[in-house]
Amino acid sequence: MKKIAVTCEAPTLNAQVDPRFGRAAGFLIVDPETMEYEYIDNGASQAMAQGAGIQAAEIVARSGAKIVLTGFVGPKAFQALSAAGIQVAHGFDNSTVRQAIERYKAGDYELAAEPNRQGHWS
Repeated sequence: MKKIAVTCEAPTLNAQVDPRFGRAAGFLIVDPETMEYEYIDNGASQAMAQGAGIQAAEIVARSGAKIVLTGFVGPKAFQALSAAGIQVAHGFDNSTVRQAIERYKAGDYELAAEPNRQGHWS
């Protein structure tokens, strides 16, 4: 199974999914078969005035993840992820990282065909 990037508020499987892709606190890169993970901090993107989504997409692409589970993705981030061959599934904003992975493993998600957030997060 492919690695999954999940936006998260803290570096644990029990952390809440951060609803903001580009301005997420970080990403857990999870192997859904073993539930082993690594944490990648996204703090630099949180401080950016613009381009946070593109920067976050580059971080995810370097991680080797092939799908992102998150709450909301803006148009520039969505385009950058798509260009890198990374699929997006959004709507995980009211769950923990562990719950998001379990939903993914159960097939309880839809791949996004377009961004679901316009403008900038603050």
